[in-house]
Amino acid sequence: MADDALTIVKGTLEDNAGDRQVEFVGEIDGEEYQFAVQYDLLEALGGDAPDGDAIEIFERYSDDILEASLTALGRDMEQPVVIVSENDLE
Repeated sequence: MADDALTIVKGTLEDNAGDRQVEFVGEIDGEEYQFAVQYDLLEALGGDAPDGDAIEIFERYSDDILEASLTALGRDMEQPVVIVSENDLE
């Protein structure tokens, strides 16, 4: 699965500050999955907790986040929302 490319479906990237996560729909091999990237992962990558700039942080570190998202997806492809956390960073 690590060789497969995960892409963000255009227009689906959204900051859900209430749940402290950035959500998006990702596509891999024609299949779509719902992802939720927790703020702790953004903080680990960016050095500071998101404060109105979660999307900017996400975009700056999108390659690392997509790799972590693949790791999280690999744990359970049947989950309705794939939660991506700091633990998924390699």
